Amino acid sequence: MNPVAQGQRKGKQVPGAEFKLPEATIADVHRAFRTGSLTSEQLVKAYLDRIDAYDQPTKLNSIILTNPEAMATARALDAEFRKTGKLRPLHGIPVVVKDNFNTKGLQTTGGSVALKGFVPTEDAWQVQKLRDAGAIVLAKSNMAEWAFTPMHSQSSIGGETLNPYNLAHVPAGSSGGTAAAVAANLGMIGLGSDTGNSIRGPASHNALVGFRTSLGLVSRYGIIPLYTRNDVGGPMCRTVEDAVKVLAVTAGYDPRDPITKHSQGKIPDNYTQFMQADGLLGARVGVMRQLVDKNIDPEIKQLFEQAIADLVQAGAQVVDVTIPNLDSLRANQWCADFRTDIETYLRTFVKRDTLKTLEDIIRVGGYSDLVRNRLLTQQTRSGRPVHPEIPCGDAFTDPLRIAYRSAVETAMDRQQLDALIYPTWNYPPARVGDAAGYKGDNSQLIAPATGLPAFTIPMGYTTGTLPAGIQFLGRIFAEPTLIRLTYSYEQATQHRVAPSQFPVLAK
Repeated sequence: MNPVAQGQRKGKQVPGAEFKLPEATIADVHRAFRTGSLTSEQLVKAYLDRIDAYDQPTKLNSIILTNPEAMATARALDAEFRKTGKLRPLHGIPVVVKDNFNTKGLQTTGGSVALKGFVPTEDAWQVQKLRDAGAIVLAKSNMAEWAFTPMHSQSSIGGETLNPYNLAHVPAGSSGGTAAAVAANLGMIGLGSDTGNSIRGPASHNALVGFRTSLGLVSRYGIIPLYTRNDVGGPMCRTVEDAVKVLAVTAGYDPRDPITKHSQGKIPDNYTQFMQADGLLGARVGVMRQLVDKNIDPEIKQLFEQAIADLVQAGAQVVDVTIPNLDSLRANQWCADFRTDIETYLRTFVKRDTLKTLEDIIRVGGYSDLVRNRLLTQQTRSGRPVHPEIPCGDAFTDPLRIAYRSAVETAMDRQQLDALIYPTWNYPPARVGDAAGYKGDNSQLIAPATGLPAFTIPMGYTTGTLPAGIQFLGRIFAEPTLIRLTYSYEQATQHRVAPSQFPVLAK
């Protein structure tokens, strides 16, 4: 009997029993490796088989390409384990990587035909750290071209990704390919990037855990930029535990991304120690009523109010919180630096004489009207649209960003809060092609401009099959607190359900 069975099961695997692939965790896999009931080679083959069976046949379209070296890498890791008897932190774990992360020897395009055929000679920082920890790059995932939109994940290199919970709906953008693939169990863990929404939005739409970490905690080196001053890369996983394990091997100072100097002295030796099932006991959590009490779908409102009740049941004290002058603090935070950032990337990594400038990208073509219009706009847009004399600095030097973060943290200090909460989206996932249905995206509003960390986690489902998420926002470099709270909430509620338990992708 094949030790990797195509089944549906949430939670722990029984040592020595037939291995259940869907919803398996890193811990489940490593337990199976140790008992001899599974090898990394078998695991990778099972995921590749599942990609073949589901991704294109269902038109999910989450994967751009698979790694032809994945099986050989898995065999080498199996041999290493047989020889040493030791497992690295992510030993043999297949990862789905968003197509804006450089992957050595594997095409990287940012979703654009302009970069078709570009094969990096080195990995992005986070990809290299995952490989060093024993992970296997299984596949590159589709995305919104150049990460331009949070609405959907459509690209000229890979078409449009759909939501595995309901193929008539979007998975959000821009990391929708990673989200759909991990949600549909086409890979074990995923990497996405988040400029304003793009880890947390797709994670919420696909019943995943998504970490936008503090700006400066993890290097962005080797990620195709949207706006470097806001960009963050990080985990998109089915459980908090797996996301924490990804964070643990990627956080740290990288001189090639100078903003990471701010993380020095702020990274614990072990992030997993903060996963406490009773972590909500005695916690103080603030409800951002400014984001909750208007312009919200009734079903999302009901799910969020139930989430508050669940937090209280788990021992948290929940209070309402107001950030004074929120609208004025939010104003004029965005700066358009795409031209500078993308041309730096092209010069540093791509090194093609025919692809050096934004105009070269526009000349190649092959994208949607939305992407073309955005590229044309970026030709002449730079700096702040209002008060352009204020420099567009990073989260630690920009006076407007510092003031915004200070106001949020002061509001938290005033009520001695561990975190703020709000729905990740105030509305369910939009239908494919319905631009008017894109609304209620709360991820854009606080974390990107302030640099603060924000984690999303499943909080249930609206009518039918559409997931919804709750977001926890914390103080700068307070990832340990967010891990404690989100892990405890996850353990108390267990909202994550695989899409294979719904009609879509069912065996």
